[in-house]
Amino acid sequence: MDGSNMNVFASDLLKDKVAFITGGSSGICHGIAGKFAEYGARLMLLGRNREKLDAAVRGIEEKGGVAAGFAADVRDYAAMEEACAAARERFGLIDILICGAAGNFPAPVTGMSANGFKAVIDIDLLGTYNACRAAYAHLRKPGASVISISANHAHQPYPLQAHVCAAKAGVDLLTKTIALEWGRDGVRANIITPGPIDDTEGMRRLAPTPEARQAAIAGVPLGRMGTKDDIANLALFLCSEAASFITGGVFQCDGGQGMTGPRNLNPAWEASRK
Repeated sequence: MDGSNMNVFASDLLKDKVAFITGGSSGICHGIAGKFAEYGARLMLLGRNREKLDAAVRGIEEKGGVAAGFAADVRDYAAMEEACAAARERFGLIDILICGAAGNFPAPVTGMSANGFKAVIDIDLLGTYNACRAAYAHLRKPGASVISISANHAHQPYPLQAHVCAAKAGVDLLTKTIALEWGRDGVRANIITPGPIDDTEGMRRLAPTPEARQAAIAGVPLGRMGTKDDIANLALFLCSEAASFITGGVFQCDGGQGMTGPRNLNPAWEASRK
C-alpha cells in the first residue's frame, strides 16, 4: 500500500458513530469535525458555501476520515429536514448533533439595522432550533448527544454584541429545554462556551489588529487564546460514554475569560469612551 494513503486516524472511540455538524466547513466546528473523524466518526458537514464544504470534506478524506457535505442554510427549516434525512440515508441514525452555525459583526445597538440584528438571531438561535427539530426524528434513541456552541455573551453583556448576546442566551435556554424534554428518550443536550479562539472568523472580526488581539488575550487569565483543538477535545468528551450522565450543562472552555467580563474584548469601544 502507498504510505501516503494510509489511514492516520487510529483511535476508534467514535467508531461508526454518525455526527451531523452545522457550520462544519470552517472555524471551531471544522476543528470539531476533524477531531471526530480522527476518532472514527462518520461526518455530515453542513454549510452554505459548496466550495468550502467540498474543501473541508476533501481535507478529512485525505487523512483517512469519512465525510460528506450538504449545502444548506440553517435558517431554512425545509432544507434542514432534507439535510438530516440525507445524513441518515448516507450513514444511518445520527449519534451526535453539533449546532455551531453562527453569525457575528461588531456594532453598537444604534449602529446596526433591524435586519442585521435579525440575521444573527436567525442564524444562531433559529438555526439551532431548526437543526435540533429537524434532526430529532433521525437521532439514535437512546444514546444521541446534542451539543450547542454558545458564548459567554449568553450570560454576560458585551459592548457591540447585543445581537449575539440575545441569540446565545436563547441558544442556552433552548438547549437546556431540549435536555429536559428529550432526556426520557435517552438524548443528552449540552452547551460549550468557547472563549477567544485563534484562527477563526469570529476573532478576525472582533480582534482585527495586533492591538485588539493583545487586548483580547489580556482578558484571559490563562494568558493565551484558545485553539480549535481545545474546543474539539471538550466536545469529544461530552459526546462520549464518559459523559453519559451529563445533560443540560454549560461548559466554559475560555481560559477563564468568563470571570473577567468584556472589558478587554472590544478595545475600539473602550477607546471611544475616553
